[in-house]
Amino acid sequence: QVQLVESGGGLVQAGGSLRLSCAASGSIFSINNMGWYRQAPGKQRELVAAITRGGSTNYADSVKGRFTISRDNAKNTVYLQMNKLKFEDTAVYYCKNSIVRVAVPGEYDYWGQGTQVTVSS
Repeated sequence: QVQLVESGGGLVQAGGSLRLSCAASGSIFSINNMGWYRQAPGKQRELVAAITRGGSTNYADSVKGRFTISRDNAKNTVYLQMNKLKFEDTAVYYCKNSIVRVAVPGEYDYWGQGTQVTVSS
C-alpha cells in the first residue's frame, strides 16, 4: 500500500505565503515525477508545478515566479512554496506522485487527499 498525506493548507490574505507538503509512505521502491495540481470550484483540475527525480521543474504560467516546487528524496516528500498569493489561487491542492512499488512491476500514479488553500482579497 502507498499513502500520500498532504499538509500546510489554510486561509491567508492576498500577498501572503503558504508552504504545502506531501509525504509518501508505504512499500515504495522509488518515486519519479512528483507534482502539485489544484481544482477550484466549477473548474477542471490543473497542473500547478511538477518536478522530476533529478530536480527538473515546470510550472503553470499563472504561478511562475511566485511558486517553487522542491523535493526531498530521502523523505519521499514534495513541497510547494507559494508566495505572493492571489485570490485566484484559491483551490483544493492535490499532490500526485509516480511511484514504483517494492516487488510490483510498473509505475503508478498516486494522489493525495487534497488540502484547501483559501486566499482572501
